Amino acid sequence: MAYKMKTHKGAAKRFKRTATGKIKRYKAYKSHLTGKKSPKRVRTLRKSSLVSKSDQKRIDQLIPR
Repeated sequence: MAYKMKTHKGAAKRFKRTATGKIKRYKAYKSHLTGKKSPKRVRTLRKSSLVSKSDQKRIDQLIPR
């Protein structure tokens, strides 16, 4: 009997897959203590970025397609 692969719910909340199959993530250090950080730094932290190639292999296992 073939079993379905379960999604890691913690990872599913943090990562999204793009149309080309890459994995998108949001940047850390933005949730609090932003008063001491420069406005430019906080603005940059708002943007999303892609997961590195080495990490993508690990996260692919947590979020099956």
